[in-house]
Amino acid sequence: MTGNRLYKIEKLCSETAISRLFRRNDPEVHSAIAYPLRATWILNGSRSAGCPQFLVSIPKKRLRHAVDRVRMRRVVREAYRLNRPDSPATMSRPVDIAFIYVASERLPYSRVEGAMRKLLARIADTTPSSSH
Repeated sequence: MTGNRLYKIEKLCSETAISRLFRRNDPEVHSAIAYPLRATWILNGSRSAGCPQFLVSIPKKRLRHAVDRVRMRRVVREAYRLNRPDSPATMSRPVDIAFIYVASERLPYSRVEGAMRKLLARIADTTPSSSH
């Protein structure tokens, strides 16, 4: 996969993978927060190879209006698209990631992008490379 677009294969939509990602007290699940985002990730051993898959969650409890939730979902996806790891070693890891928006108001793109960079660096540091 080359280019800057988000591909369908990058979308996390497996119900079992999502439920495993949000399982409590699972030692394989990692989590980090960089306001206004929280990331939860797990190395998916059931997928042999492929790029990281992600989902974005904007809780209705935090942003009551649908237009605000849609706007922030687009902002978070754009921040991921522009800052995702592009090296072949990191793109071949089968990591499942959930980005959860934790702020109670809409924040500018610059705040979300800074948080996204911190979280992606943290994810890259904690996941083993595929060469092992």
